[in-house]
Amino acid sequence: MNDILAPSTPLAACPAEIKGRRRYSLAALRSLIAERRKQAYFRFELKRMATDNPHLIDDIGLTRKEVEAEIAKLPFWQR
Repeated sequence: MNDILAPSTPLAACPAEIKGRRRYSLAALRSLIAERRKQAYFRFELKRMATDNPHLIDDIGLTRKEVEAEIAKLPFWQR
């Protein structure tokens, strides 16, 4: 569960450079969207756990400060 906090890896597909713009395959974009959804769901569940059952945060190996920092992250379209 802690691997969600790690920075996301770049797209697996090697993008073609055309006039300075990257082009991704549809499969790569789908996997990127799926990864973002997983991260958003993880943050939602983490926030719910922090408010409803704060003692469980110690069980998953996170500190309160780490949890607050992860919850505070905005989706990429709001940055």
